[in-house]
Amino acid sequence: MPKRHLVTSALPYSNNRLHVGHVAGAYLPADIYVRYLRARGDEVLFICGSDDNGVAIEISALQTAQTPQEVCTFYNQRQKADFAGLGMAFDIYGGTHQPQYVKLHNRMSQEFFRRIHDKGHFVKRRTRQLYDGHHQRFLPDRYVRGTCPLCRDHETYGDQCEKTGAVIDALALIKPRSTLPPYAAPEVRETAHWYLRLNEFERPLREWLESKQGSWRPSVLNFALGQIRQGLPERAMTRDISWGIPVPLDDPDAAGKVLYVWFDAPIGYVSFTAALCVQRGGDEQDYRQWWCDPATPITHFIGEDNTVFHALIWPAMLMAEGQHQLPSAVVANQFVNFRVGGELRKISKSETPQDSPVWIEEYLKHFDPDALRYYLTAIAPETARTAFDTDDFVARNNNELVAALGNFVNRVLTFKSLEGRVPSRSAQTDFDRQHVARGAEAIEKVGRHIEAHRYKAALDEVMAFARLCNEHVGIREPWKTRKDNPPDSFAALATCIHGIHHLAVLVHPFMPGVAQRLRAMLGLPDEPPRWQAPAPLAEGHPLGPPAILIPKLEPGALTAGA
Repeated sequence: MPKRHLVTSALPYSNNRLHVGHVAGAYLPADIYVRYLRARGDEVLFICGSDDNGVAIEISALQTAQTPQEVCTFYNQRQKADFAGLGMAFDIYGGTHQPQYVKLHNRMSQEFFRRIHDKGHFVKRRTRQLYDGHHQRFLPDRYVRGTCPLCRDHETYGDQCEKTGAVIDALALIKPRSTLPPYAAPEVRETAHWYLRLNEFERPLREWLESKQGSWRPSVLNFALGQIRQGLPERAMTRDISWGIPVPLDDPDAAGKVLYVWFDAPIGYVSFTAALCVQRGGDEQDYRQWWCDPATPITHFIGEDNTVFHALIWPAMLMAEGQHQLPSAVVANQFVNFRVGGELRKISKSETPQDSPVWIEEYLKHFDPDALRYYLTAIAPETARTAFDTDDFVARNNNELVAALGNFVNRVLTFKSLEGRVPSRSAQTDFDRQHVARGAEAIEKVGRHIEAHRYKAALDEVMAFARLCNEHVGIREPWKTRKDNPPDSFAALATCIHGIHHLAVLVHPFMPGVAQRLRAMLGLPDEPPRWQAPAPLAEGHPLGPPAILIPKLEPGALTAGA
């Protein structure tokens, strides 16, 4: 029976467009993993959707004179289109406040909150909170900016230091100011909130994390275990804002309060799974076979700024609630910056020109999505931050994809003596058979790297085999024996065609469009391949017409404004 997997990508806030940093962090590696698992024959659900609740959406609505619903629906649809353009193979792309999902998501989130509350893991505290006198409203974390009290050299929001990832208290910010015009210094007033007693889960969280040593990325484990050693503070799971899920308690202090967006967002993974089960003709309770069965591994893909939530707070919520299993893996990538004219800078939602290819929407208007998938995997920030460099993008496209992969396919499939059919391989040499064996080894090696979430290393193996294919045809020189030794020439070409078939398998998780084009040129059905060494195509098998596999780019093609 196929093994069952549940894979999630972090829910992006539906208040802005997607840029290359988003894709490299939580979405492309997840898609590679899912495509590989499916090619291996496993049963997979790939869950994603937009994070529509909370402060970020409310602020965007205030800044644009729209309603929060208008903001989140607009960007939910744009993000969904961007992901589709990049070939992300989601089974569902929901939205926590989209009309077709909000009712189920609200109910499941409120039930989750009540179960934790009924077990005594929340404590209600009257607490001080920053208040904007000009707007006459309390200021939840994202409504406040100031200097981080821990690193003391970085301006950040009042929930988490953007530099170190550490959880902070807005009241501890140095020189806090409201993010609402006229950006005044807030005052302190009293309010009531429900806090999750994270300290109660320090020991089980530590034991759970330590059990992942050797299988999770050290950056995730080291960060999470370091936070536990410092001691986990109680964390407020309610907020004084209007846009969100009402706190489901019969308590006067709960009136007008909503669930913290980081409480309900990961529950979106669960509610979207339930919604998908209904969409496929089942019952919403069918989601339990994915979320409550220890035989079904759950893998979360996130960016580094979400580590504290997915490796600590969400697992603590699951432990407190008690009905759903913990994730099997949390795969976090670090940030991708943007290099412009030699200058390295953080990708900014406000400073990047509108027509820059750093925005997925703009990139897709002009360029091949697989070229971007290739580049973002090649520079994947798996262990350190990396930079998107437009000149480097063009160079890698031309010097790696075109020169190694595209050139090999073109020089073989345009060989005139093929006459559109696979030739006889009866005169294959030991050298040819060794080359075919190297293709099978590459498939095995790439699979092992993907299973260990080493996507850069996996792609390196793919391209190493593509270069080996180029070397093989260069050594065999079928054009030299075409007239005086046709069987030898045909055997060399048949071996090369078999190599292309191996490449069609190998590139599929990384560049599904390229894999599709390879299969079309090989005269194969338009369907995903199986993750195994392919059998040689039969002599006389009709080939499809040769085509350009990867377009070459001119220098400066991706320069902003081009």
